[in-house]
Amino acid sequence: MKEIERKFLVRSMDFIPEATEALPIDQGYLHADSPTVRVRRRGAKAFLTIKGRSDASGLVRDEYEYEIPLADAEALLTLCGERRLTKVRHLVPYRGHVWEVDVFAGRHEGLCLAEIELSDIEESFELPPWVGEEVTGDPNYYNSVLAESKQYVSARG
Repeated sequence: MKEIERKFLVRSMDFIPEATEALPIDQGYLHADSPTVRVRRRGAKAFLTIKGRSDASGLVRDEYEYEIPLADAEALLTLCGERRLTKVRHLVPYRGHVWEVDVFAGRHEGLCLAEIELSDIEESFELPPWVGEEVTGDPNYYNSVLAESKQYVSARG
C-alpha cells in the first residue's frame, strides 16, 4: 500500500484543546535503513510496520502494517535497544482532515511534528494556524533517524 503524507513542525500547542484523542506511543526500529522495520506499542495495541524508501519528494512510500500481540511487541522493543522513541500522538480534526500531532518525550523532548495523510499527491488541504515550516522529505525528521540519534538537534537552527 502507498502512504502519502506531509510533515510539518508545530509552532504552538494550541492544537491540544481540539484533539479528540491522545495516545502514548513507544516505538523502536529493528532495521532503520530502507526498508525500515518498526515495532510500535500504541496504547493497548501493537503493530509491526515495514516501510519502503520514500520517493524523491519524501512524500510517497510503500507501507505495510500488521497488528501483533502486545507481548510480542514488548519482546521486539527490547531487541531494538537504544533505537526507540516515545511520544504522545494527538489526533486533531481540522477542516476535513485528521492531523496526527506527535509530542516527543525523553531525549527528543521539545520536538513536536504534525503529519497529514493524503489520498492523492495533489489533494488540497488547509494548514491549521499552529502548523509551521514543512519538513516533508527532510531526513532529520524521519522517526527512524530520530530513533538513532542521542538527542534531537534542530536542523533548522
